[in-house]
Amino acid sequence: MPGHGDLAAKAGKLTSLTFRILGPLEVVAGGRTVPLGGPKPRLLLAALALQPNLVVSTEALVEVLWPDSAPRSAAANIRTYVHSLRRRLAETAPELGDRIGSRSSGYLLAVPEEELDHLVFARLAAQAHETLERGEPEAALGLLDRANGLWRGAVLEGLPHDPGWEPAVARLTELRLSVQRKRLRARLALGRRSEAIAELRGLVAEHPLREQLWHQLITALRDDGRVAEALEAYRSAERTLADELDAQPGAGLQELRATLVPPPAFPRPATGSPVCQLPLDLPDFTGRQDLVGQLVTRLREHGADARPAVVVLSGAPGVGKSAIAVRVAHAVRDAFPDGQLHVDLAGTSPAPRTPMGVLAELLRALDIPDSGMPRALPERSALLRSALAGRRMCVVLDDAAGAAQVRPLLPGAGACAVLVTSRVRLPDLDGALPVDVDLLPEPEAARLLEGIVGRERVAAEPADAAAILRQCGHLPLAIRVAGAKLTHRPSWSLRILAERLHDEHRRLDELRVGDLAVRASVALSYDLLPMSAATAFRRLGTLGPVHFPAWVVAAVLGRPSADDVLDVLVDAHLVELVATDVAGQPRYRLHDLLRVYAAELAERDAPGRTREAIGRVLQGYLALAVEAADRMPIRFFGQYRCGKPPALPVHRRPADPAAWFAAEHTACVALVRLAAGQGFDEPAWRLSAALTPFFDLRGHQDDWHATHAVALAAARRCGATRGEAIIQRNLGQVLLYQDNDADALLAFEAAREQYQRIGDRQGLGVAHAGLATVLRMQGDHEGALAPCHEALRLFEEAGDRHGEAVIRISIGAIWMARACFATARRWFTDALELSCEIGDRHREAHALQRLGLLHQRQGNLAQAREHVTSAIAVFTDLGDDHCVGYANQNLGELCLYSGDFAHARLLLVNSLSVHRRNGDRRSEATVSQLLGELHSALGQPERSRHYAERALAIRHELSARPQPFAPPAAQSSAPPQPSGRLPEIGKPHRIVSA
Repeated sequence: MPGHGDLAAKAGKLTSLTFRILGPLEVVAGGRTVPLGGPKPRLLLAALALQPNLVVSTEALVEVLWPDSAPRSAAANIRTYVHSLRRRLAETAPELGDRIGSRSSGYLLAVPEEELDHLVFARLAAQAHETLERGEPEAALGLLDRANGLWRGAVLEGLPHDPGWEPAVARLTELRLSVQRKRLRARLALGRRSEAIAELRGLVAEHPLREQLWHQLITALRDDGRVAEALEAYRSAERTLADELDAQPGAGLQELRATLVPPPAFPRPATGSPVCQLPLDLPDFTGRQDLVGQLVTRLREHGADARPAVVVLSGAPGVGKSAIAVRVAHAVRDAFPDGQLHVDLAGTSPAPRTPMGVLAELLRALDIPDSGMPRALPERSALLRSALAGRRMCVVLDDAAGAAQVRPLLPGAGACAVLVTSRVRLPDLDGALPVDVDLLPEPEAARLLEGIVGRERVAAEPADAAAILRQCGHLPLAIRVAGAKLTHRPSWSLRILAERLHDEHRRLDELRVGDLAVRASVALSYDLLPMSAATAFRRLGTLGPVHFPAWVVAAVLGRPSADDVLDVLVDAHLVELVATDVAGQPRYRLHDLLRVYAAELAERDAPGRTREAIGRVLQGYLALAVEAADRMPIRFFGQYRCGKPPALPVHRRPADPAAWFAAEHTACVALVRLAAGQGFDEPAWRLSAALTPFFDLRGHQDDWHATHAVALAAARRCGATRGEAIIQRNLGQVLLYQDNDADALLAFEAAREQYQRIGDRQGLGVAHAGLATVLRMQGDHEGALAPCHEALRLFEEAGDRHGEAVIRISIGAIWMARACFATARRWFTDALELSCEIGDRHREAHALQRLGLLHQRQGNLAQAREHVTSAIAVFTDLGDDHCVGYANQNLGELCLYSGDFAHARLLLVNSLSVHRRNGDRRSEATVSQLLGELHSALGQPERSRHYAERALAIRHELSARPQPFAPPAAQSSAPPQPSGRLPEIGKPHRIVSA
């Protein structure tokens, strides 16, 4: 193993590399995050990173990866995971592939200190401690900040922790807390009490049972002159210790409490009764307890400290911003006894109020006569600040248009609080706390509806109540309108309103009662948008209820980039940032009611412009889907593209194609339907075809079938012969997956005819392979040979060596079913050699799987298990979870016949779950029968009978010949001879499709 000095010297010449465990596990190479694969490789790397430059034994790694029961192939699987991690590092930079070393007893992560964040953290912490002890707080604080900045969350957050990791994790966690304490010590030594207090509040929230932190917080508040806050902190500590530990504060805290003397009461000006302009606090105000509580606490804290507090509540139209502001202002009236002011700034009206006019209103409320009102804005604003400086008042500024309107209205000193509501975010309002008000969670939305129409009425029709809430999109204004409508129509059932709201074209008309109307509320926000943002909003509404990435906004506008427009829509709360998807891109959406309004407006636009916008989005998705399909880790057996796809900018190419499909496939399915409905027939079938490799890899059979039914009609409408051939072939495949042999045969026949018509040899070969698979599934092995050999001839002529490998496996399977084992072996071996030659690891794994079954049929169970285990390792490395499930079926069968019942049960139960999820009824029947045999051998007749009857029922349902249940003899030494009863390894038609 290279020493630390060698590695450090070498590191300067390599691509920069960092292994990060202080938070979620990450590896960053050359500024890019390295994809690490599934949970098992990540766990393995985590175990090595916790003990860098030390050999971690294979046995210890097995315990980490399989804490309950390890498979017999555990060591082989670990080798595969190590190979996968090395390959992923080497793909980023070839020189990084040697970081994970192999030894006879295990593996190690060979890295210099600079490449591991927890080693860098420990070094910085030690240096900071020495610096602080030397009396250099400024330099120590810089080191401590760097050390603390390395943390992104809990150690290895998101991964299950092995018990052996606990000492190392606890040490790092305690060291982190020590660093945070030293940061406080350094800040206090530098006189930065406010910074220390802010950090201490975070620490006591994170570690509420550590009295030492409470002591530091209370002392810092007291020494900063904030005695009232110190008293409140002591009371919080007292409550926390009593609630959590049933204990009183220790002697140190109690002695500190005696030093806290409350300040004298803040004098109130002698101006008579305080003004209170607050509107009614809604009696049926529902939910938002956490948010209201946090705001009340913040305003009280600032008031006690005689500091102004400004909070900006922003959110979508009708989300309840004003109601929250009024609720909070009422809740803190006692803390602001000099009065509460409320002003409607009319920010969403055609003529928002000017600061000059609002200042005059506020100053009059503070007893400033018109004769004393300055004429210029700066002087008038200064007079308001002077008037508020000696008062404790709460001011609500409702419906602000922007920061410029609000800024002159704010206090400059004193104990006043300001609550601002706005439909747009105000990031340029310095010193304000921004709060995004979201939709009501489902339980709170339900309680709001109950509070308006009555609990009994809602309880009588729960399903329809849920439908109303769903159609209102949990928007408080919409729920209030719906509730008011029901209240004034007591003879209506909830179903009547639910059915009327179901029609999107009528929904906004229904959500109107008196002067409450969702459409009017949304229109106020829409009318404030710049032209480009308004255009984008309308066109996004035509895409339907999809979550979309940022580039879609540019597409609907026909621009290369539109981040500025997206920012306007997000800040106006007309477009919502949903989350960051698995591909790492932000995703956005329009709330359903906003989308309905946008689509209404789009209907008034020139139809050609709207259609062009939809077409650009479809072309963008088609280009991305084809690009992702081309780069999938497993080569799809079949066709999914036709002609040259639309051009795709380099910066939009998916970094991880499988992750891109996982993030986008729901939107793509919706867009296939949209394309067909809008007359974009060619994009409809082409996008559907491009999705097929992902559907096949992940087993999304329902989406596959649904999109291809739409695509087939679209291909026929636009006369796309090749498109119809591609869709028919792929449709036949999913029908075969769904055990619909008859329709699958028709689809493959139709594809063969279409490919024959256009002279596509490779496509014709794939169609013949599908026909052969149907015949083989129906037991017609003799009839299946002819189309197989025809497919082989066509693949050879077309130069499709991957197709040759697939069809050789299929021919071998036919000969094996006819018990011609020597011939089958030749075909499987040829397929294996060809797959290795062309680097097709997926077909290599299938060939290994088939050879395993061949060994099983010849009674060579040890060799059979070795081949199937190797196949599973490759499938796992490629991320093909479904093929892993099918291979587990066969490995479980081998374990059953070897007498390894515990392992057999685990594998077969997991396999059964995969088959049920995929809708593979044939394999479900086979595994059910195997489980019946297993439980019979275990002496559990009831469970055995249950599985056997289930297998018979499924086979009867499939019109297959039922097989009698015959449990194996427990003491038989003869190798099992399954002959025709056993399933082929993996789902048979996956061999053709993989």
